[in-house]
Amino acid sequence: MLAALSIRDIVLIDKLDLAFGAGLSALTGETGAGKSILLDAFSLAIGARGDASLVRRGAEQGQVTATFELAPDHPVLALLAGNDIALEDTLILRRVQGADGRSRAFINDTSVSVQLLRQVGQALVEIHGQHDERALIDPSGHRDLVDAFGGLSGDARQVEALYDAWLVADAARGRHESEIAATRANADYVAHALEELRALNPEAGEEEALAEKRQLMMNAEKIAADLNEALDALQGEGTAGARLASALRRIERQAASGGALLTGVTEALERVMSETNTARDKLEEALAATAFEPADLERAEERLFGLRALARKHRVQVDDLPGLTARLEAELAALDTSEGRAAKLAEQAKAARKAYEAAALALSKARAKAAKKLDAEVANELAPLKLEKARFVTNIDTVDMAEGGPSGIDRVAFWVATNPGTEPGPMLKVASGGELARFILALKVVLAARGSAPTLIFDEADSGVGGATASAIGERLAGLAAKVQVLAVTHAPQVAALAHGHLMIAKEAMHGPGGETMATRVAVLEGTHRREEIARMLAGQTITDEARAAADRLMSKSA
Repeated sequence: MLAALSIRDIVLIDKLDLAFGAGLSALTGETGAGKSILLDAFSLAIGARGDASLVRRGAEQGQVTATFELAPDHPVLALLAGNDIALEDTLILRRVQGADGRSRAFINDTSVSVQLLRQVGQALVEIHGQHDERALIDPSGHRDLVDAFGGLSGDARQVEALYDAWLVADAARGRHESEIAATRANADYVAHALEELRALNPEAGEEEALAEKRQLMMNAEKIAADLNEALDALQGEGTAGARLASALRRIERQAASGGALLTGVTEALERVMSETNTARDKLEEALAATAFEPADLERAEERLFGLRALARKHRVQVDDLPGLTARLEAELAALDTSEGRAAKLAEQAKAARKAYEAAALALSKARAKAAKKLDAEVANELAPLKLEKARFVTNIDTVDMAEGGPSGIDRVAFWVATNPGTEPGPMLKVASGGELARFILALKVVLAARGSAPTLIFDEADSGVGGATASAIGERLAGLAAKVQVLAVTHAPQVAALAHGHLMIAKEAMHGPGGETMATRVAVLEGTHRREEIARMLAGQTITDEARAAADRLMSKSA
């Protein structure tokens, strides 16, 4: 529960330290005294959005600190442990709001994100504001309220996750089937193209080799003539080679008498003869290579032109044709593999849908049970609120599974019937203004009693009602306070009289260097002071003895 609240420099509050106890605490005061400011400051401490306008004029920053005492098994402790925040006997949430708009958050003096502060705050406190009836009236939120009441929020999240998983699986199946259809439609063309490529059987580097061979054959006659002329110059009786060979033989015969003088000469001539012989061999090889049949040129040209035509057809280079062949072969082979994968994806989508449908059906049945229990508990609250002849019905329209969505297969709306014998209808259309306020209060009390938050705040839950209805509201809040801590901002003396603690909020003039300013003050009321405040709430500014006597009677009910 909330044990203490400390506020510094927030709007009209310069300094405020409050202590809270268990049970029902009433916060009263005239309109404009600062009750909303107090709630805004407290909301800041539990993660509400910060704003520079909250900082008191002239201050550099404002600060709000909320201290909580928790049960040892409260779920927020696990959340804190998961975020490496030291656990102590008390939990302290602190928010510092700068006049420059920047905001800082702390839990047990550990700096944290505002998101974590908000998450912790939501687990500790529930605030039921003056305009919460919008959520209770709007059918779009009724399903979530039933789930929260029945403890089905986790099941609803599981159904949503299964629905998303089904959509993902079905989308994967659809995409793959579309790909298969496109491949299948293109399969005939691929097969024909692959047949042409296989028939030609292109090889890497083949274009360059064929181009060189074609060029050679086209110039072979002239090349052969030049080669023959060179060969004739190297061999035969009257050639230089023959004369060198003869001279070498004669010099070798004189080697014995010439000695070292002729050794270098013979070695040089032998090298020349060796190179000459090598040149002759190369010329003979080249001549042999120039020998071809005219059909050889025709075949080379035909293949070269065929390769280039096929490359142009597929808009690739000739050297890329072997790779294209491999890709098309893989594409056709993948068609068979894809058929098998399509079947697998279809099975996965079918299984995902079955899992969703089973969970959605189970959730629908659980919602029906929770709705029946909710109706019974709200009905118990109606009689004390002077709606004993009215009925509250949670209308559940269960649609076909094909129309189901992430929230399941149920459309939920709160319906009421205010008179016996009439059919229930949407709450907003059937109930009058006063009746609607009481239906909403009954819902708030029932739903709040099922919440995990140890502190509940009701901001003017009695707005627009009075007399016996206000008394019934006070009794409902007091009964709820037996289970959890309840703070009620109220203008109803019947509610304030039933409170275990009473805080009065008022404005006070302050005089300083800058002139007169106003500040919000909070006083703890007991005994005579409390009676005077309740009498004021009954009679207005002029408090009469009759008002004091009426206040005593109201207060005696809580004794």
